[in-house]
Order: sequence, then structure tokens, then C-alpha cells
Amino acid sequence: MAEQLPVPTTTTPTDKMYPGDSKGTVQGGGFGERSVPGSTGTLSPSVVNQLLMEFLMYFGRALLVFYPVYLTGYLGLSVIWILLCMMLITWWKKNRKWKDIRIGTAMNFLDNETQVIHNELKTLNMATWVHFPEVEKVDWLNKILLQAWPFFGMFMEKLLKEKIQPSIRLSSPYLKTFTFTKVHFGHTPLRITGLKVYTHEVDKRQVVMDLHISYDGDVDINTEVKPPITAGVKSIRLQGMLRVILEPLIGNAPLVGGVTMFFIRRPTLQINWTGLTNLLDTPGLSHLSEPAIMDIIASLMVLPNRMCIPLIDQVKVDQMRFPLPRGVVRVHLLEARDLIAKDTYMMGLVKGKSDPYTVLRVGNIHFKSKTIQENLHPRWNEVYEFVVHEAPGQELEVDVFDEDTDKDDILGKFRLDFGEVKKEKEMDKWFPLDDVSSGKVHLKLQWLSLQTDPGLLVETSDGCACAMLAVYLDNASNLPKDHSEFSHFKKDGKHTKEAKFTRRPNNPNSYVEFSIDEQNQKSKVVFASKDPVWEECFTFFVHSITNQRLNIQVKEHDKKTLLGTLNVPLSRLLNASDMTLDQRFLLERSGANSQIKMKAALRILTLEKPEPKILLNPPPHPQPQPLQNPPTTSPTPSPSPSPSSYPTPTAATLDSSTNGFHGDYVHDRHGSFLAADGQRTAPSASAHIRRFDSQSLLSENSIASSRFDLTEGAPYPDYIMNHQGTFGEIQLTVRYVTLRSRLIILVNSCRNLFACSKDGSDAYVRLYLLPDQSWKHRVRTQVKKKTVTPVFNEKFEFEMSLEEAGTRKLDLAVKNNRMFHTRERKEIGMVLIDLSQMDLVKGFTEWYELTLPRLKKTV
Repeated sequence: MAEQLPVPTTTTPTDKMYPGDSKGTVQGGGFGERSVPGSTGTLSPSVVNQLLMEFLMYFGRALLVFYPVYLTGYLGLSVIWILLCMMLITWWKKNRKWKDIRIGTAMNFLDNETQVIHNELKTLNMATWVHFPEVEKVDWLNKILLQAWPFFGMFMEKLLKEKIQPSIRLSSPYLKTFTFTKVHFGHTPLRITGLKVYTHEVDKRQVVMDLHISYDGDVDINTEVKPPITAGVKSIRLQGMLRVILEPLIGNAPLVGGVTMFFIRRPTLQINWTGLTNLLDTPGLSHLSEPAIMDIIASLMVLPNRMCIPLIDQVKVDQMRFPLPRGVVRVHLLEARDLIAKDTYMMGLVKGKSDPYTVLRVGNIHFKSKTIQENLHPRWNEVYEFVVHEAPGQELEVDVFDEDTDKDDILGKFRLDFGEVKKEKEMDKWFPLDDVSSGKVHLKLQWLSLQTDPGLLVETSDGCACAMLAVYLDNASNLPKDHSEFSHFKKDGKHTKEAKFTRRPNNPNSYVEFSIDEQNQKSKVVFASKDPVWEECFTFFVHSITNQRLNIQVKEHDKKTLLGTLNVPLSRLLNASDMTLDQRFLLERSGANSQIKMKAALRILTLEKPEPKILLNPPPHPQPQPLQNPPTTSPTPSPSPSPSSYPTPTAATLDSSTNGFHGDYVHDRHGSFLAADGQRTAPSASAHIRRFDSQSLLSENSIASSRFDLTEGAPYPDYIMNHQGTFGEIQLTVRYVTLRSRLIILVNSCRNLFACSKDGSDAYVRLYLLPDQSWKHRVRTQVKKKTVTPVFNEKFEFEMSLEEAGTRKLDLAVKNNRMFHTRERKEIGMVLIDLSQMDLVKGFTEWYELTLPRLKKTV
């Protein structure tokens, strides 16, 4: 059960004063990062000597480059020699570049062998254990199935003839002579291509297994509908993942109380028909057969339906078949970006845009978002809610399409296991789309637990559900044969004249229809029974417990006539024990003793809060070493600033300590979900961003001039000091290549970067690998102009041993390229990463929030 919720969109004012539009005078001039601020401090002799040495080395390299040119002219040689040398150097650099690319590709294969093999083999029909290393190969189980397959065929023949055949005959008057004339399941058994056992994510009193099954059987099943009409099946192909749960584990034989089996997702099915049903193999009719059979399988063994086998008397079948869901996931479909353009014009010569929409699917429940016309960066701002029965296991399937008049084109897709949402409690991130060159979708997912405390009930007006109702429909008794049985009576209890001449029908073919406002669900049809047994479960989302009611109607299948009704106010469940009603209800507008047995359980939806992230073995904080005279009083520590999506009214002030953060304030920054008072900060898109404090950007034994950051003493611009919220995020990839003994750092991109002008920022990234902080150890990327989402994709390599790399710290700063017209600081944000806390051999790719040293927020 899932529900789509409308969420109002918010607009941001466009008359924002950008930092580049601020008025003021330019103070002095400088030389980029090496400009000397107009401060009163003096440089020590050691610093002056280091500056001179760096200048001499730079002059020597320039002389080495230009001297051959001078020598060529002095000796009167032809300019062709210079061009020839330049061509040789260019060829050598190009050849070296391609060689590095080939070596890098080979190293990437060695470091990511599993992912590469998975991408190459995912289109092949390979065993599951090839794709997923956590899935085990179970040849021994396939040998057991091969040995037992003939006996399985005997069991299925008995089941079809003794159970299925009578049910088919009762389903329609035209099938009263239906007969299975031949049942043979062939010699090819069912195969299990992989087995995964869950140990850490489940209860200790249960065993959970996922069986990846594949069946390509040579079955031979023939039926006779009515002479001479025959039908049959000669082959079946079935693939899917079957979950098997052994619970509860007990201390007596047989050690397991029961076995539960179900498909988490609908399996794929292909059938080769014979006889009259061979018409169903034609392209126009083939879709009519497999979906109908899949609906039957789904009603028995696809979530939320289960097949249960109790092994002891103490286990109740209804509790095994329909346990309460694990929880509810609220999915906020926010936006997408960088989608590929599918619409073209002028015979494909001119590329246009796309008309994207998104389909979200969980099992049999799916929703389609609105379509955004001609936009590669659409914003939907829609909310959906899904009931989760198994986590891990159930997946959210997101498919993005381009709407066209003929056939919609796929713009990308991705899958997310709800087990991750249950673990994280809240996820707000960009998910890259698979099978396309570019494209990401921004989702916010929240895990809501099911509680029985009425005090937690909070009804909102934003369209989100406040509770969930689970209804287990068991059976009914003494149903009337039709509407006339209880409607054609006089007041004295005698039949009317019309009823006397009406032909009495057989037992009714009945089903039940549930509704809460606009939510409607129907049960299966039970044929020819006054005491039907349904044994089905339904779930509904509740928005107002005091005003909503559960309406139940028992209807006859053929004529859609009413056989009985029942209305249950949801407020009645609030006062019931465990907020549950489990009883027989007397039907209204029905027979004198017509009853329906069902169980209704109400649960309050409570938003789960993410657990605080604890930093194990944090590096010691360096003590402040002031460059100048420190102030007499230290500023009061304050909590970390809220993320950008939830800004709070703050004013930025400047702290004059060396490292920029007060000791207590630094302690608060290590908990990305908790503030100093233990309260959780507001959720945002940065919920999964790794935060590393910038208080150690200047180590204990270094000063600003040793790194040529001579603007360290200069003030931040006013637009930086007055900024509220985040300064942006940067994505890095860091890994160590063992065969080459190199530390690889990839600067991928930035997002939500602070705009230094109305056109964005001229951003570049500067890196140091501490403790190396001199000019020759400084590396930087190219400048990306007028953007707040720069994409760098630049790689830097450092030759060192793995032990040495584990002792280093990555000092990174994103700066605005202001050239020579300002003396203000150019940093947009900084990050310091302690590589000793990382698994460099495995590598990692993370988003990091940018912060600024010496700049803190006060309320």
C-alpha cells in the first residue's frame, strides 16, 4: 500500500543582493595567493630566506627553459630545430599521458574488479553468485533437487488434480468438466543460482535466506476444458528471488516453529502453450496469459502475501502469513539534474531537451509523477508513502522517462534497498542514474516506525499520513445467497409475492471491498460459498483518526449486488487494547446471522531520528598558537551552523585565534547530527556528507607564509561574514594504488557552492598533503568560471608508501579566483581529511561540507 501526497512548493526571492554587487572600495593590490596583506606583522628571517630560495628556484627553472632558445638564436641555427624539439616534447607528453591512462585503467580494474565484472556480465544470464560476492554458490542443494525432482512431480500432480481442479470447476459454469489429462514436470529440475543468508540484520530467533531461483523446465501438462477443446503447456521459464524465513527458533524438535516463503518482487514468467491456448503465443495475445498467471502467483506468494507452513501447534498461521509491516518509508521526490536530451529536431540534427517524469515502484505498487515540459533539470517536489514489509529486501525502483507521443524514452533508473533507509533513518542525497551517461535524482527518504502510543499522534495539514491501518480479512459466515434473501420481506416476516416466483440462486460468489475516503481495495473472489474464507491482508494510510471511517461492503461477484455492510470508526481503535480489534462483526443490511471475522490494527507513524555519529579515536585537537597578539577574552562557543536547506538567523563574527575554532566549538562539529546541547539539527541534503573540521589547516609547526597563504591575516569579505548556511560541498575520491605505490586524489566536482557574484564563482581547488606545505608541494586545479557547480575531474598523484600515506592529512581549499584587484581572503571553504582514519587501499568517494577557519556562527 502506498500513497501520493501533494506538497506545496516554495519559491525563493530573485532580488537577492549578490556578493559581487556590493559597494565598496578596493584596498591595495596583490598577487593572487602570494599577495602580502597590509598587516602590521613582520616576517621572520627564516621565512625571508625560504622566500628567496623559492624565488631562485623559480628563476632557475625559467632560465633552463629559455636558455636553449637564446642559444639557438646566438648560434644562428634555424627555428626548425626549436619546432622539432617542441614537437618531440609534445609527442613525449602525449604518449606519456596515454600510457598513464592505460596504466590507470588497469589499476582501476584491479582495485574495482567486482564492480567491473558486474557491469560487464549484468546483461548475461549468469549465476547470481558471479554478480554478488555475498551470495553463495550452492551446488550441493541443486544436487538434492535433482535427486528429489521426480517425487516433486508426483506431489504436484496430486495437488493439481485434487486441489486445483475442483477450484477451477467451481469458478465458472463453463468449466464444470475441466480436467487435467496429463501432468508431467519433465526431467529438468529447479535450480538455485545463489543463496544469501542474513545474520546481522535480523532477529536472533529467526533465519532469513534469499534463494535466487531459475527454472527452465520441459513440463508437459495437458487439460481438457470440454470435448473437443484441449489446452496445455509444454515449457515454463521462471526466474525470481524467493525469501525463506525459519521462525521461531525453538529448543525442541524440530528446532523451527514454522517456514514462511514469499517473493519480494514479482518473478518473471514465460509460458509455451499448446492446443487451443497456443493462440496465446501470438504477439497480440501473449500479454493476456502471463500477467493473469502472475496475478495468481502474486496473490499467493508475492509480498504482502506469503506461503506459510507451521511445524508446531503453538504457531498461529494468521500471524505467520500476515505479520505487521516493518515500517513506512516517506519518499520526497524533489528534483533531477543533468538529464540527457532525447527530443531532437530537423531529422536529429538539432538536439532539444526532454519532458521528464518519474515512476516510483515498490513491489506491485507504483506511482507516476507529473511531467515537466522541456527541462533537463526538473523540479517535482512530490511526496509518496510506501508500506515496507521486509527491510532489507524490498527495493525502491525509480525510473525516469521522457514523455513522447509514441513511446516514452528511458532517461535512467536506479534501485535502493529499504534496508539502507531503515539503517540510516533519514537519507537526503543525489542518486546517480544507471545505464545513462549523465543524470541524477534528488530524493529525501524518511523511515517511520509503527507505534501503539496514542500520545505520539500528530495530525498534520500537509497531506502526510499520521497513522497506518492494517486489516486482516479472515472469513465470513451465513452470507445470504443474494440481495433478495434479506430484502423481499414484508413487515410481518413473510416473503413478498415477487420473491415467491424468483428462482433461488446457488451459494454466492462473494468478495469484500474496503474503503477509507478515496482509498479502495478489493479482496479475491470466493466462489459458491455461504461461508467464504479469504485470508488476505490490506493496509491503508490514515490522515485523520477522529474523522475517518473504515467502510466494508460484501458484494456478489457477478451482479455486484450488496450482501452486507459494516462501518468501523477509526477512533474506536484508539481506545482498544493494543489499538487492535480482533473479533466477529455482525453485518448490516444482510442476513439475520451474517457475520464477518477480521482483525484491524491501528499504528501511529513516528518519524525515526538518525542516531548521532560517533567519531572513533578522533585525532587530538592542536592547541592554538597565535600569530599575533590574541584577544583577552575568548568567544563563547556556539553550535554548528544549520545546513543550507534549513537556515537559521545567524550573524557571522570573526574569531582571532590561530586555528579559527574554539575548543568547545570544535567538539560540537564532530557530531554532524547533534548540537552542543544534544539536540539534533534539522535534516537536510547534507545528512550523508562527511564533515571534517578545518581547525587544523595550520598545523602546530607551520605558519601562513610557509605555504604562501599570505592572505591568512586579511579579513574575510563582508558577503562571507554575513552569509547564513553552508558554503557548499565538494566530492573527492581518494585511494592508494599498491602496485604503483601512489596515492591518487581525484577532485571530482562541487555543488551548492557559495556564489561570490551574481554569475557564480570563478572557483578552483588548492591542495596540500600535510605536513608538506611549501610552494613546490602546492597543487591546484583549473579555474571554472561563473558557476556554483564546477566539475573539475582532475587527478593528482603522490608517490609514497602506504605507511607514509597513512600519516598524512589532506589540506584542501576551494577558492575564488579574484586575480589582482583585492586584498580580501579568497577562500570559499576548506576541508581537512585525516588519511589515517581512512581505508586507502579500498578507497572512498565522499561529499564533504566546506567550512571556513576562524569563521564561526553566533546566534
